[in-house]
Amino acid sequence: MIENKKRPNPIDVHVGSRIRLRRTMLGMSQEKLGESLGITFQQIQKYEKGTNRVGASRLQNISSILNVPVSFFFEDAPGDQSPGLSGMAEASSSNYVVDFLSSSEGLQLNRAFVKITDPKVRRKVVELVKALAAEADSE
Repeated sequence: MIENKKRPNPIDVHVGSRIRLRRTMLGMSQEKLGESLGITFQQIQKYEKGTNRVGASRLQNISSILNVPVSFFFEDAPGDQSPGLSGMAEASSSNYVVDFLSSSEGLQLNRAFVKITDPKVRRKVVELVKALAAEADSE
């Protein structure tokens, strides 16, 4: 039992990893997020590792700063087997999104894509990527 106290709770680790994912998607540093919250970047590191639990009011502030709903941090959380919840239909397949956005290429592509404001250009980029993927599959 004493060893469990030293290990971060899996939910805290998950929430922390989602904070890190969203922060990096926005290109925001730990220091900038910490400044926005009035805390140190070291505290942000502890949240992201799951070492320290994020309180409800702090999580609300983080969700506001990172422009996502609080529920974002709990998507695909370990042990979340509740059927019928919003987004659960894709829960098993959404890990590839996290893996993609955690990669350097995925992060770069995401950052560049969100800067494209013209919907027609966005659609053309998606069509291009689909065509390249289909070409790679046929080889």
